[in-house]
Amino acid sequence: MKIIILGAGQVGGTLAEHLANEQNDITVVDTDGDRLRELQDRLDIGTVTGGASHPDVLYQAGAEDADMLIAVTNSDEINMMACQIAHSLFNTPTKISRVRSPNYLAYQERLFTPDNVPVDVIIGPEQLVTKAIVELIANPGALQVLDFAEGRIQLVAVRAYHGGPIVGHELQDIRKHMPRVDTRVAAIFRRDRAIIPEGDTVVEADDEVFFIAARKDIRKVMSELRKVDKPYHRVMIAGGGNIGATLAQSIEGRYQVKVIEQSYPRCRLLSESLKHAIVLHGSASEPQLLSSENIEATDVFCALTNNDESNIMMSMLAKRMGAKKVITLITNPAYADLVGDEIDIAISPQQITIGSLLTHVRRGDISNVHSLRRGAAEAIEVTARGDTYSSRVVGRRLDEITLPDGVTIGAIVRGDEVLIAHRHVVVEAGDHVVLFLLDRNKISAVEKLFAVGFGFFS
Repeated sequence: MKIIILGAGQVGGTLAEHLANEQNDITVVDTDGDRLRELQDRLDIGTVTGGASHPDVLYQAGAEDADMLIAVTNSDEINMMACQIAHSLFNTPTKISRVRSPNYLAYQERLFTPDNVPVDVIIGPEQLVTKAIVELIANPGALQVLDFAEGRIQLVAVRAYHGGPIVGHELQDIRKHMPRVDTRVAAIFRRDRAIIPEGDTVVEADDEVFFIAARKDIRKVMSELRKVDKPYHRVMIAGGGNIGATLAQSIEGRYQVKVIEQSYPRCRLLSESLKHAIVLHGSASEPQLLSSENIEATDVFCALTNNDESNIMMSMLAKRMGAKKVITLITNPAYADLVGDEIDIAISPQQITIGSLLTHVRRGDISNVHSLRRGAAEAIEVTARGDTYSSRVVGRRLDEITLPDGVTIGAIVRGDEVLIAHRHVVVEAGDHVVLFLLDRNKISAVEKLFAVGFGFFS
């Protein structure tokens, strides 16, 4: 597939790395020539230096015969204009644009149409990040919560702790303790090393355990893997920007929410738009302010400013002053690897955005892509097509399917029915199959496995 990526920032660069490794023809456009040379030194890609929305630059990048254009510059307006020009001058089949401003997103359905602004797919990072944080608040103790099959099934990561119910026991003991709840542990990360779990795998303290189950069973399974955290009630948000404001609006009807914002005009705006949340003028890095607002009684502290260093320092301070859980927005990948135990969950907007982008870029019937552990692994949802003669998976038991190394099947969704992956389950046409890839470079092999051809025989 020939793909043009506009913007060589962290999202554009990471996306180029993902797609170049999957045998795509990638060209990256940016005004920063040094950044493009740095990418070209590492990746087998083409680059063009220039304005992303300029017709001559897009022509030079190969827009005339491109299959897809992905606009992820820092400017909403440049992204949208580039899609318009790609449509009007080059008839580019698929146009994806990152749009951050809530002012545009509020009119999304009317604005982004072929007759107005011709963008086929809108990626809103703020909305994606907000959704991820809402799920973490709704599932106390979870490190990551991912939806598949429109939320009917979830993949959840938890950390096993010393003295936990399953620590020191084999995974097959979960089934003995919960005979009426079906679940599967898709992967375990132990000291940053991935382990493909078997029934006799013994869980150790500090293991990061990824399990998959029907949404209704998530809490029961979590209680087996770790002591269940009490439901959260009090949430404090540091930063009233787009993400902080969107989060506050999303949860203020269910939780006691306080928003701390340094800009007084922004505080006035937030206080007028929020119905129940309390808006405070000040800095969350001031111990006196945190103390006066009962930080020790706060269940979740979310540091969501646009400054990584401030987010990290505020989170560490809040944790030391008694906040039970801290969620920290970190855009720099190097910082995410350095944070210690005082930060419970580091949220990467880039990785969340990349997962959403890959969902629309990947070939075939892949309908969901989620990046795990800062891009080290992936979970995908793919629809099985064909029949026993044209497919390598349809009509076959799971133990008859030869999966690439490091790939496991976690579950199958058939209509409204959730089938946790066991060896006797037979894949049917139309099934949504959830797979876990410890090595994201195996995606091409997975695509080939699910591709429909003529006369495939096992």
